[in-house]
Amino acid sequence: MRSNAADVIRSLAFYLVFYGGSVGYVLGFWLAARFGERPARAVVRGWSMFHRRCARWLLGIRVVVEGEMPNEGVLVAVKHESFFEAIDAPAQMDWPAPFPKGELARIPGWGWAARRYGVVVVERDQGAKALRQMVAASRRFAALGRPLVIFPEGTRIPHGQRARLQSGFAGLYKLLGMPVVPVAVDSGQLYHRRWKKPGVITLRVGERIEPGLPRAELEARVTEAINALNP
Repeated sequence: MRSNAADVIRSLAFYLVFYGGSVGYVLGFWLAARFGERPARAVVRGWSMFHRRCARWLLGIRVVVEGEMPNEGVLVAVKHESFFEAIDAPAQMDWPAPFPKGELARIPGWGWAARRYGVVVVERDQGAKALRQMVAASRRFAALGRPLVIFPEGTRIPHGQRARLQSGFAGLYKLLGMPVVPVAVDSGQLYHRRWKKPGVITLRVGERIEPGLPRAELEARVTEAINALNP
């Protein structure tokens, strides 16, 4: 679907307001983190809600959630079509723990803030050592009641397409022994990298998948659930 002049104008306004305002939230996080965990969490949630307001009033994008997002120590397997679902997670859940790539965690300033907030860093080139570290961090965050938000496909997938799940996802599921809550997202049809479009982004929460399933069954069920909004 091609973009028109209105899409370009809306997107430029969004980039100006959201990214400009984000600078204030980053500075606010650095200040809030000095006063403890709770103020820092509040800033991150405020930033995510600010993003949602910018999407609503500047881009004309409404968000609809079908089902109830978890607020407990479970694996939340989310379809990844755009940056939207990554930014929006703190607005959907209370203190989620995401799984960013190691490269992101090493960005000056951002990496410090991410680690201070509490994330599970994914180091893809460190093999078993990285997996052990991910499991330890995941257990620590889950014990605090934090939902563990992971993109099991490993990267953004265009709307309407499917991809094989990363092998590390099944490994985490087995080692953690936690339920999985799959979430389908259709953000890719509106929230493009450049010129975004108005409309409705839907998040559909699938049925909980209990621990202990064979890998093939787990992956089949998660794949079907996270692609429920694909045409």
